[in-house]
Amino acid sequence: MEKKLGVVRIAPNVLSTIARLTAQAVPGVVRMGSVPYLLGRRTAGEGVRVDVSEDAVSVELYLVVEQGKNMLALSREVQSQVTRAINDMVGMPVREVNIHILDVETIH
Repeated sequence: MEKKLGVVRIAPNVLSTIARLTAQAVPGVVRMGSVPYLLGRRTAGEGVRVDVSEDAVSVELYLVVEQGKNMLALSREVQSQVTRAINDMVGMPVREVNIHILDVETIH
């Protein structure tokens, strides 16, 4: 029989930081954009909104991407990487990762 040690709670800001850092590491993501302000239970960090309900995570990412990149492929890569990072680092299931591309910038 396994001994119960207690409860582990992960703060939404931790999930937001994981999502932001992971998204920024994907080639083609220039920077995070501004999160529109909405009332509700969601927490917002720089370019990230996270909602935790029923022990699953939903993430909204607001990105500025590099000009000339395939935005669909880039978005899917960000979705995949963020989902994997949250699963691997905190063991929580990810319900969805929604990508909002706010602008395109030229990299010199």
